[in-house]
Amino acid sequence: MSDNDQHPYESLTPDLVIDAVESQGYLSDARILALNSYENRVYQVGLEDESPIIVKFYRPGRWSREQILEEHAFAQELEALDISVVPPISNKNGITLHDYSSFMFSLYQRKGGHAPELDNMDHLFSLGQLMGRIHNAGSLHTFSYRPEITLQRYAIETSTYLLENNVIPSSLLPAYETLARDLIDKLQRIDQQNDPKIIRLHGDCHVGNILCRDDVFHFVDFDDCINGPAIQDLWMFLSGDRQSKMAQLSELIDGYNEFHDFNAVELNLVEYFRTLRLMHYSAWLARRWKDPAFPIAFPWFNSERYWADHVLELREQMAALDEEPLTLF
Repeated sequence: MSDNDQHPYESLTPDLVIDAVESQGYLSDARILALNSYENRVYQVGLEDESPIIVKFYRPGRWSREQILEEHAFAQELEALDISVVPPISNKNGITLHDYSSFMFSLYQRKGGHAPELDNMDHLFSLGQLMGRIHNAGSLHTFSYRPEITLQRYAIETSTYLLENNVIPSSLLPAYETLARDLIDKLQRIDQQNDPKIIRLHGDCHVGNILCRDDVFHFVDFDDCINGPAIQDLWMFLSGDRQSKMAQLSELIDGYNEFHDFNAVELNLVEYFRTLRLMHYSAWLARRWKDPAFPIAFPWFNSERYWADHVLELREQMAALDEEPLTLF
């Protein structure tokens, strides 16, 4: 990789990380631990005579300053409502987003814990309560700067990117192109038949973004917060066969309804949003492939085997879109 092709994160050295943290008045003990994050770069930095602090460097060019500040404001709004989230730390001037070198960054308290057990019904009920409280606040208005999860952005644009950038092996290109077109046609029909309420969402509710400690769950990352229907924040808690999913869903929604009314019509969109995520994920990996961290973390991507499996997965998803929606017990 030439200097002109150097990825922006190549300049994010340990010294720069420490200098950025110390620019906010902290004194580092020079201990740095890289945490599991690919879209951004996140580090635990040791401090003299204090607990370590978490610093997040935002991927250059991904979010605008306004979009990041809107994320921060949402997390702070939730914290003010005594909802278990980890918002960015405000400095003495009330500022949460800082600049150092060519990076925007924010600081967070370190929170420990373990991921929730999605086969544990008590955990699902508690997660439902937490999501109900978040959505109750999120439903007051929508984001002004953050985007909306849409068919155009997550399926049409992503499949177009893959087809136009020679990402898919030539042997699988016809199969992917036909399948993507058929899926988009089906998704468009589903889109036209549903008009869910759009609210502010967490946007990426997988277990890696949730920590449990002393039977309390808290979200640690709102980087993907977005406008969309409530079901987008709920369907990723479901797994297994149909009966298992319905049992999990019923427990989740029982907790959710204690704080916010769930519109059961949105169950028609579970597989719709699962399809969007599957299609978007492959394009996300392709778009990030020049980031040196991605070939190391995802060595199986960009192989014929990966794309053959992905085509099979999308075929299975085509069939899932024709199945009866999940129902509540």
